[in-house]
Amino acid sequence: MSQLRAQFVLFDGFDPLDVIGPFEVLTAGSDFLGGALTVELVSADGPRVVRSGAPQITLTATAELDPDAPGYLLVPGALGPVEGDPDAGAETIPVLLARFASSESMPLIRRALDNPHITVVAVCGGSLALAMAGLLEGRTATTHVLGIDMLHATGVNAVRARVVDDGDLISGGGVTSGLDVGLYLLERDFGSHAAHAVEELFEYERRGTTWKAADQPAA
Repeated sequence: MSQLRAQFVLFDGFDPLDVIGPFEVLTAGSDFLGGALTVELVSADGPRVVRSGAPQITLTATAELDPDAPGYLLVPGALGPVEGDPDAGAETIPVLLARFASSESMPLIRRALDNPHITVVAVCGGSLALAMAGLLEGRTATTHVLGIDMLHATGVNAVRARVVDDGDLISGGGVTSGLDVGLYLLERDFGSHAAHAVEELFEYERRGTTWKAADQPAA
């Protein structure tokens, strides 16, 4: 199998755990598979230091987001207070996601969604940001439990599941679901042996049933 890229899209205010969990899972899976994946941190602005929603934590994007590179494009959610007054400068999660939704990343992610060689993967609030940008209307996805109603209001078939597989769109629920999403990708696209090897290495097992659009009976 030819090498694929797993690009993690960073933006100011991202949730570190949404990134680090699946990043480590896919990195370990790639090692098991002999380097099948190039796992990297990217941004629409190219290489730069990107601050997370936790002031003490930053990550460095080493490349520019490439919507034409076959593989995965992983979109995290945001970290911050749930409530607060935006007029007073509070960088709440809804504010951070809305800012990301209107950023230069979204036209590139739209191109990736149109690319049959890319699977777009959203963790936690990542799917909500994509929906706020108008990219998920009519699709099926999940997000953090606190954002499910808002996701539904954007025209998305919002499902309360740990992981949702809508073909070229994979989404995960709350923050720790990033681990489950990474393991599911390994099993779906590379086989159970790769996923099991990483489960053993991390001493972690996936939870819940993955909701799959392909499993839905015909109307």
